[in-house]
Amino acid sequence: MDRSRVMTERPSAFRGIRHVAFRVTNLEECEEFYKDVMGMELLYRANENLVYLTCGNDNLSLARVDEASSRGSTFDHYGFIVEDKETLDAWHAYFSSRDDVPVMDEPHDHADGARSFHIKDPAGNVIQPIYHPAISAQQFS
Repeated sequence: MDRSRVMTERPSAFRGIRHVAFRVTNLEECEEFYKDVMGMELLYRANENLVYLTCGNDNLSLARVDEASSRGSTFDHYGFIVEDKETLDAWHAYFSSRDDVPVMDEPHDHADGARSFHIKDPAGNVIQPIYHPAISAQQFS
């Protein structure tokens, strides 16, 4: 990626950290825990290995992995919500214009209407700027 361009201006502020993703070896047990014990609702079942839950203003992703690929940690990434797809694309352009932000992929659309891409912070944590139709339009105070 050519980063020799003039730095793009930072887009409007993120709307908060409203998405967290975990890798789990016991998907059904974790899904039931978050629904029955924590009171979350099923937002979207992408397939038998990936579910999204919500409290109404957020998004929790649980992805099934086997023991060998769990890498000893269940944290996968967290997502900063943006208000629309245009703002998401503007953030991608902004991060891509900087030499100090590893951009991992291009913006891509999801089956549930979401759109996202991934970057890394200086410690190597994966951040997912994301537009999600179920929560991006909500007004947060």
